[in-house]
Amino acid sequence: MSTPPKYPFRSRREIHSGQPKVYSDAPNEESLSTPSDPTPTPVRGNAVPTSDRAPASDPTPTPVRGASRFRSRSGDQAHSLARAGEQADAAQSTSTPERGIRTATPTSSDPTPTPLAGTPTPSAAVAEEATEPVHDGAADYSFDDLINGGAGDRSHRRRTEVPSETTGMRSRRIASERRAARRRKRRRAIRSFFVLLLVIGLVGGAGYVAYSQLVNGSTTASDDYPGPGTTEVLVTIADQSTGRDIGSALYDAGVVKSVGAFVRQYEKNPAARAINPGTYRFKLEMSAADALAVLLDPMNRVASNVTVLSKERLSVVKKRIVEVMDVSSEEVDKALADTEGIGLPAEAKGSAEGWLAPGSYEVGEDDTPTTVIARMVKATIDELDGLGVAPADREEVLIKASIVEGEMGSNKKYMPQVARVIENRLVDTDGETKGVLGMDSTTLYGVGKESGLPSQEDLDNDNPYNTRLRQGLPPTPINQPSVDAIKAVLNPAEGNWLYFVTIDLNTGETVFAATAAEHEANKAKLDAYCARHKVQCGQ
Repeated sequence: MSTPPKYPFRSRREIHSGQPKVYSDAPNEESLSTPSDPTPTPVRGNAVPTSDRAPASDPTPTPVRGASRFRSRSGDQAHSLARAGEQADAAQSTSTPERGIRTATPTSSDPTPTPLAGTPTPSAAVAEEATEPVHDGAADYSFDDLINGGAGDRSHRRRTEVPSETTGMRSRRIASERRAARRRKRRRAIRSFFVLLLVIGLVGGAGYVAYSQLVNGSTTASDDYPGPGTTEVLVTIADQSTGRDIGSALYDAGVVKSVGAFVRQYEKNPAARAINPGTYRFKLEMSAADALAVLLDPMNRVASNVTVLSKERLSVVKKRIVEVMDVSSEEVDKALADTEGIGLPAEAKGSAEGWLAPGSYEVGEDDTPTTVIARMVKATIDELDGLGVAPADREEVLIKASIVEGEMGSNKKYMPQVARVIENRLVDTDGETKGVLGMDSTTLYGVGKESGLPSQEDLDNDNPYNTRLRQGLPPTPINQPSVDAIKAVLNPAEGNWLYFVTIDLNTGETVFAATAAEHEANKAKLDAYCARHKVQCGQ
């Protein structure tokens, strides 16, 4: 076994096997020609001019062209190849004038001819081929890199040439790209989800608003007049009236379609709290908003009108006449005593209570308290005559109607039932009630109270209006009844009720009973209410 030749080339078989080839003094059978032809066979890719070909007697073998490149199969294989290249570098004694080209300096015993100029040497061919790109994704190493240990020095490759990926690096890159793609997909999905929620919320909100407007619009349209109204009418607003009180007055006069429609407008406008009492010019069948606008405009207030409200007592009407007409209380009392002057019928027995028809009465420059009161009495007579009430029955009808008005007030739906209770009690002289009406409204009138519940002292006060102690009707009406109350008396509901009680003074809820036992159970409900609302019950 001899030392390896001076040439730094290794065969493809040597490179891929990872084992250095053992050279002998005998010529290489793979690189020399047959024994009959001593001329060496040129290796493919190493064309040598015929004129400069080495003589046949030259025993030096023709160097075999090394592999210009190889594909790394694994890290261990590349490491073995790098070690082989290091051994080859140690064996050669020449320097590298240029990167990728190595020349061997021949000795006296190596008569290898020098190639002519222009002829590519094996090393030059290797350097040229080492620059060819590889497109299969594997790491490519030139022969020069193998010899110089470049296969194991990846940092050197990153500094000197475009880095290539190993299988592991490509796998990590692909995995990283896939993770990034998944993250982008998740982010897009999250954004889409929130966008969908936003769209659903907007659509749902728009639908709800449309539905609310539809429902509210329908409700508003059903309980309110569209306006602007028809015939002019005068309505008086009493002092300290609430929004519901004003709405009730306008509803009774036919101005608004419902109390609720006016109350909604009243509550929406803070200026409505400053409405002044008095008589105002309205139109029949006005919208609630237009009716409120009338009250807020001082020009619509009629200062020269005397207004009478239903359920008002004669004492209240008397004060209003004094204020509007700017007269004394004595002048009004004198006019009320002039029964002939005011046209009071004989059945009234000298009392104008109940005979002053609710409404508004304009006062002229020539008017006196007598002329104004006379117009009020005439309106009542005309009303009774229009309903077919005989003159002999006028006073009784007015008394009953005033009691119904005093018990129910603006709560019109219970008026026919209350009228029936009055009729049943008047004929129940031998029954539980013994012909006693037992009405709180009359008892309060007798002691000069206008509202609330009578106290025990009031109940014990023996006066002509105390229907708890006395049988039958009181001597006169107790207020100015409305047309609705008069009609309820003329057409009472059918029933055997003897008792009734209002169990909620705020809403006016009233229950009826035919026996005393049922009535006591209902009174317990009123007692519970009064325990919670002492002011309303006058306690």
